[in-house]
Amino acid sequence: MAQTIAPAVSAAPRPDPAVAELLQSVVDTARAIFGAQASSIMLLDTTADELIFEAVSGQGQEFLVGRRFPAGRGIAGWVAASGEPMVVDDLHDSASFDRDIAESTGYVPNALMAAPLIRRDRVLGVLEVLDPSPQARSGLPELDLLGLFARQAAVALHVLTTYAPRPAPDTPDDPSRTELLRLLSEARRLLGE
Repeated sequence: MAQTIAPAVSAAPRPDPAVAELLQSVVDTARAIFGAQASSIMLLDTTADELIFEAVSGQGQEFLVGRRFPAGRGIAGWVAASGEPMVVDDLHDSASFDRDIAESTGYVPNALMAAPLIRRDRVLGVLEVLDPSPQARSGLPELDLLGLFARQAAVALHVLTTYAPRPAPDTPDDPSRTELLRLLSEARRLLGE
């Protein structure tokens, strides 16, 4: 079967370093919180109707960033379309799971948790946690935690992309970068890292 995830177009602009850092921090923290093998954020490109891997922690982090797949496919597509989180303990029995997409990424999970990144009533993307520890996906409180974490990430992403001044990239004294790092540090402290 043909690969369903297209490589990122090389002419596409690189994301803002602060946005990339924020998203990487989110997936690293989500992976740690839920004891998962991997975690990813896919942002919704409404023009192309695709989900784009923007940050990956764990399995696939070396090559998945920038890859795309149709927004209407798989569990991530369902979460993006519905705006509702989902936990699937056994993906072998899930009709929503798109095995072809998973195989094309090089990692086929057995279980996953996914939550939409929502800002106001707009879905920005999806946060997925792949193969979380069984204790981390045991019930509604864990799904609520993932949803809260995804909402916090969506708000931070919105603030960075909407209100942050645009100084020269990688400026060490950039005030928005300093504030972002402070917020990320505070979030990690609150999460007990």
